[in-house]
Amino acid sequence: MNDYGQLIEPGTLRMERLLPAPIERVWRYLVEPDKRARWLAGGTMGAVAGDSFELHFENAKLGGTPPERYRDYDRLHVQTSRVIRIEAPRLLVISWSHGERDASEVSFELTPRDAQTHLRLTHRLLATRGDTLSVSGGWHTHLDLLGDLLAGRTPRPFWTTLQTVEAAYDKRIPA
Repeated sequence: MNDYGQLIEPGTLRMERLLPAPIERVWRYLVEPDKRARWLAGGTMGAVAGDSFELHFENAKLGGTPPERYRDYDRLHVQTSRVIRIEAPRLLVISWSHGERDASEVSFELTPRDAQTHLRLTHRLLATRGDTLSVSGGWHTHLDLLGDLLAGRTPRPFWTTLQTVEAAYDKRIPA
C-alpha cells in the first residue's frame, strides 16, 4: 500500500494506511482526546452528528522545531469542528475549519483486517492547490505518527517529517 495520498477528483485527497492495531484501538485514537493529542490534536470530541468540538493542535509537542513559515504553529492552535456523521467504530466524518474560509470535510473509514485496521482518510472540498499541499503533507505526517504509536515505536519528529513529505507532495500534485 502506498502511503502517499492521491487526488481522486479535484479538491479531494485520499490516503490509505494499514495500521498495526485492531479497529477498536484505532477508533480510540480518533475519538479520545488524550490519545488523539499524541498524533494529531487534543481538545474535545463530539458524540453525535451535529456536535461541535475543538481540536487543540500543539505540533511543537509532537517533536522538532517548526520551519520559519510555520512559526505561528509553535504554540497552541485551536480549530472548531463539527461531527457530521459517526458510526463507531467504523466511520467518523467531521468538518475541517480553514480559518475564515468555508470548512472542508474529513472522513475516517475503518475496516478490520485480522489484527490490523485499514484506514481510508478522505479530505474533501479543498479549494486551492495550496490547501491540498498543506493537508497532504499534514495528514501524511500525522498518520505516520499514528502508525508509530500503534506499533509501539517512538514517534518520528513531526516537523522534520512534514518538511520531507511536503517537498514530495509539491512534486506529486499537479499545479
